[in-house]
Amino acid sequence: MTTADPHPQANSGASSVVGRRDVPLLDMTIGAALDAAVARHGSRDALIVRHQQIRWSWTELREQVDRVAAQLLALGLTPGDRVGIWSPNSVEWVLAQFATARAGLILVSLNPAYRLHEIEYALNKVGCRALILAHAFKSSDYTGMMATLAPELKRCAPGALQAARLPALRAVICTGQPPPPPGVIAFHELQLAPDDAARRRLAEASAAVEPRDAINIQFTSGTTGSPKGATLSHRNILNNGYFVARAMRFSERDRLCIPVPLYHCFGMVMGNLACMTHGACMVFPSEGFDPLATLQTVQDERCTALHGVPTMFIAELDHPRFAEFDLSSLRTGIMAGAPCPIEVMSKVIEQMHLPEITIAYGMTETSPVSFQGAVDDPIERRVSTVGRIQPHLEAKVVDSGATVPRGKKGELLVRGYSVMRGYWDDEARTHEAIDDDGWMHTGDLAVIDDDGYCSIVGRAKDMVIRGGENIYPREIEEFLYGHPAIRDVQVVGVPDARFGEELCACITLRADARLDAEAVRAFCRDQIAQYKIPRHVIFLEVFPMTVTGKIQKFLLRQAAREQLGLDESGSTDGNRHRSDSTGANR
Repeated sequence: MTTADPHPQANSGASSVVGRRDVPLLDMTIGAALDAAVARHGSRDALIVRHQQIRWSWTELREQVDRVAAQLLALGLTPGDRVGIWSPNSVEWVLAQFATARAGLILVSLNPAYRLHEIEYALNKVGCRALILAHAFKSSDYTGMMATLAPELKRCAPGALQAARLPALRAVICTGQPPPPPGVIAFHELQLAPDDAARRRLAEASAAVEPRDAINIQFTSGTTGSPKGATLSHRNILNNGYFVARAMRFSERDRLCIPVPLYHCFGMVMGNLACMTHGACMVFPSEGFDPLATLQTVQDERCTALHGVPTMFIAELDHPRFAEFDLSSLRTGIMAGAPCPIEVMSKVIEQMHLPEITIAYGMTETSPVSFQGAVDDPIERRVSTVGRIQPHLEAKVVDSGATVPRGKKGELLVRGYSVMRGYWDDEARTHEAIDDDGWMHTGDLAVIDDDGYCSIVGRAKDMVIRGGENIYPREIEEFLYGHPAIRDVQVVGVPDARFGEELCACITLRADARLDAEAVRAFCRDQIAQYKIPRHVIFLEVFPMTVTGKIQKFLLRQAAREQLGLDESGSTDGNRHRSDSTGANR
């Protein structure tokens, strides 16, 4: 393989690809990379948090990071200890990310939507010694839930917790206002200037950190079983952020609007680390996704890049005030985290002034991005594929263990620097995911074409088998997106007594649009194969989603079964409307 070819591909006859290697991997820690950003771009804007009126340069950001890192160690934490963060997007989240990396601590990203059982499980699974939390967000009362899990907080000195249900936890740290409850440390205390001894302790700890050390644990949201803690190293996520930003041609002149959540790799890696490795500015419009705040921020801060999942871009495009905003500063960004409908991608390029937007694909266990489009890829490639393999990574498509020819469908496997260290304290499930040759089995169904472009055609678990026919919902979803009344659509399999499974199209409509099930099927006739036409159609106001904007198909399947009145065998319960034409229209 030569380095002259910007997109070298290995083995043109088989579905295996190898990324370019002419640009070396970064062999440094996140703390060292922050120092490098300060050295090159010290006075430039580094962090803007609109809802907290924060505007810091790289030099100012590092000073705040070092204060928090030193104070965390002063609490008695030692390198390798786990520090959880349970909060929406905030300046404190950013400080925790960089401060834990600086001090050799391991940041545990906790879903802001977690409730009592989930947070108790996560904290105990990885043995968190400290927890940083917000007071509250939306319907979540974080301090109230902690008081339930650890009533001992009322009686302990701050930083000296000993709770029966959370045996490893010692320090609880609360961000923002009002003052923290008894036994809880106020985050602003971590921002006080440390003494000389604390700074020396930080310098020693920072110098001992290695690029392959664990820095982040992210809990993956499975549909069955308990969540798994994907453990990522400095080398994993720093390089992934770096190469993601290179694909967007980032420089210190870029300003990235980050409405995606920080607890997920999309925010903390493809957002924060992508910016830091190139001196670009991180811009946060709000605590949680708000389409109006995002549009306002892009205009006011003259953002050049914007990240989001498809549902976020849909919400921005459909906002009644969309036309009021000047988005002409935008150039690039990433749409990822869920399948990207062709219709949505085309509108984003044309109406949001994002001619160089890219599609990225990956998973938490691969830090996360393994495929990404190029800013100069032809439009048809950017709206129909997830691009080509990232540098220093390999991928192949297999069926029954054998690599399939180009153009054939199979499971996607990925190998290289980005593959996680493993699932925390779960050797069995680690070996299920990563084979003896180092291949991460993604569970995604993919096709790689002759030019090395990859198309994700579904999840192996999402495949619907109707009367022996394998049906991939993504294909039908892409077709239905072309209907002018359909705002969003997800196709799922539901039980059927005759065929085993039948297709159900779950549809949300555009404002003031009217549509019924028969009209949907009529739209499909003579356009797609008869067996791919959804037998059932239901109309919903919203889809069940994770905080990151990923649609939870297993909940959709449950909702569809309930609305259709189907039991596990596909028979009706006799009390509900049988739905060859289900769903009231608007």
